[in-house]
Amino acid sequence: MTSRRSFLKTTTLASAGLLIRPSELWKAPVTNIGLQLYTVRDAMQKDPVAALKKVAKLGFNTVEGATYTGTQQFYGMTPKAFAQQLKQVGLKMPSSHYILGEQKMSGADVKGTVLHEWDKAVEDAATVGIKYMVCAYLFEEERGNLDHYKQLAEYFNKAGETCKKAGIQFCYHNHDFEFQQQDGGRPYDVLLQQTDKDLVKMEMDIYWVTKAGLDPVALMKEHKGRFPLWHVKDMDKTPEKDFTEVGNGSINFKEIFKHAGDSGMKYFFVEQDKCPGDPFVSIAKSIKYIKKNLV
Repeated sequence: MTSRRSFLKTTTLASAGLLIRPSELWKAPVTNIGLQLYTVRDAMQKDPVAALKKVAKLGFNTVEGATYTGTQQFYGMTPKAFAQQLKQVGLKMPSSHYILGEQKMSGADVKGTVLHEWDKAVEDAATVGIKYMVCAYLFEEERGNLDHYKQLAEYFNKAGETCKKAGIQFCYHNHDFEFQQQDGGRPYDVLLQQTDKDLVKMEMDIYWVTKAGLDPVALMKEHKGRFPLWHVKDMDKTPEKDFTEVGNGSINFKEIFKHAGDSGMKYFFVEQDKCPGDPFVSIAKSIKYIKKNLV
């Protein structure tokens, strides 16, 4: 099973109990239970059509893409073909992940990234019906000091302007490194403060916020309406605090979902970076818990 870092590099190279129900709080259909396709990345690489059918059969209605760069295709398909395939299996893809593109691959700029041929990426996203384009990850070489994060904020504002013209919202997805103190501040705070709150929203990865030692609910309340997307992944109860199926870990999702309104959440996506066995078995457990307890 590949890590997110190696997956992004590989795909780039290869393609270059509530009184008020949570669904009322975020004003989205109760059927919008999403899956980040990175969870089933091996199956998507082997046979994307078969994988999407299995995802839909389990009860997911929406998915979030995990690869685009290089050939500027979606899982080996043109935007139009991929959109048709999603429709055939009964899925929608309101959100998709992208990379910054500051880091070169084999000495060359990477197409379809925030910094290179973003206009084409936005055009293709619109063809698929994507509503949110998310900068998914910063490679170590792309992070730097707080001043560099201010530069990144400028990049994101510009990307957000391009997205807005196409009726798409730009977002940034966190891990835990953005919350590490440096020079008297945190990179995540710089991104929140230096970006236009309308042009740049955030996809909150609840697991990574928790692992960084922060309270997701407090962050939602502090920056109301800034988090239209969530990654719903649980943290196991071992000392390693590793990934586990939703409902099988230590994160209190019942409490967190009460604050979907504060967050401005529109879509959430189950994600499990690593699974103990067949990822489809894991996501089946997660969606069962979600349907019974959260929506």
